[in-house]
Amino acid sequence: MEFRRVLPWAVAALFAPLYAAVSLTRHARLESAGFDLGIFEEAVRGYARLGAPVVALKGEGYNLLGDHFSPVLAVLAPVYRLWPGAGTLLVAQAVLLALSAVPVTAFAVRTLGRVRYGAAAGVAYGLSAGLQSAAAFDFHEVAFAVPPAAAAVVALARGRYGAAVGWALPLLLVKEDQALLVAAVGGYVWWRGRRGLGVVTVLVAVAAGLLVTLVVIPAFNPGGEYSYAHMGTSDGASPPALLLPGVKARTVLVLLAPTLLLALRSPLVLLPGVLLAARFWADNPAFWRTGQHYDAVLAPLLFVAGLHGLGRLRPRAGRAAARAAVAGMLVVTVLMTATGPVAGLLTDLSSGDAQRADGRAAQVRRVLAAVPDGARVAAANRLAPQLTARYTVSLFPYLTPPGTDGGWQRPAADWVAVLDEPDAFPVPPREQLRTLAELSASGYRPVAAGAGVTVYHLRADGR
Repeated sequence: MEFRRVLPWAVAALFAPLYAAVSLTRHARLESAGFDLGIFEEAVRGYARLGAPVVALKGEGYNLLGDHFSPVLAVLAPVYRLWPGAGTLLVAQAVLLALSAVPVTAFAVRTLGRVRYGAAAGVAYGLSAGLQSAAAFDFHEVAFAVPPAAAAVVALARGRYGAAVGWALPLLLVKEDQALLVAAVGGYVWWRGRRGLGVVTVLVAVAAGLLVTLVVIPAFNPGGEYSYAHMGTSDGASPPALLLPGVKARTVLVLLAPTLLLALRSPLVLLPGVLLAARFWADNPAFWRTGQHYDAVLAPLLFVAGLHGLGRLRPRAGRAAARAAVAGMLVVTVLMTATGPVAGLLTDLSSGDAQRADGRAAQVRRVLAAVPDGARVAAANRLAPQLTARYTVSLFPYLTPPGTDGGWQRPAADWVAVLDEPDAFPVPPREQLRTLAELSASGYRPVAAGAGVTVYHLRADGR
């Protein structure tokens, strides 16, 4: 009995350093980006200084609460104050993702009746593509949503509806779109017979969502608006055509495959179904695919739904079928992530390519060290998160000084750190190269170079 209580935490302890190794290795090799890691570090640094989450990468004086409502980021401020740097955010994200394995593994043990089956299920969950891709995608505030979402769906599966609502409500502080999941939890609670609790939860979620998107975010936004309100599809297509053509149908299949489609046997599948419908309704194709951080919250919802579906099947199928199903979940997950971030990390650590990448990264850092602490730097997207701990970092090639008419513009910078061969973000390479060619005429001179990176400094006379 004692080991049953320890096992879920052991699974979390296994995956926390693994996720951290994935993200920290990427960051060390300059594979992280200003959008989003640099943005979130600047925001947390603002909180750590007991100020507003001002993000120069988004614009001069840009308060991140005017982009998304994520006050939960302030939780990281004390830790960041002690250990400033992007790595602090990456480790925190790894811990948060891993903590979601605690309620999921505990539920697996309870449902399957055997510790070893629960352990296998917990490992399968920890290896799921949704968690791995989130760990490999720099940092995102959605990491804060994964543990409470996992705890909430487990509580729903166990019929503990008050606890489910209690775990769901903090999601409203993670990001405005989490109001949809809170409303879905409330709707499920209402459907399962707790009418009053369900109605109140839905009303709180709707009211919070409207208040945040219509009042709070516009109040902090430089344009006085919620910038993502336009993302809904409006091309006149029918709902079936919008929700499940081509790539979207494939996404659904990929998400359901690790549960061997057993999630479809549980009514809990309605929760991730609501979130997916909202994603598919949007006009941004990036939302239609798997990957990045978009599947992180779906991972516990679908996995618990799969276990719940297996539990509903088990009385008729027997223990052998349950054992086979868990083994199948583990095998499918491993096969689907055989070329994923964790496998890639293990491969890279044993290859010469990894050592060469580390050597180049060290050279780049020596070049960036030419910039003095506290300077204002316009940096390429891939260099920005290497600088945000020590500098005020804006995004190259935006060098326009702040306007005097009250308008919002990118900040000026005395220093510029760029890639000699730019990538495609935030503007096409040819536009970045054109700005590079104009730096000398604008008064910037190169002061350090190497490993494909050059640092420029604005001459004192500005000419």
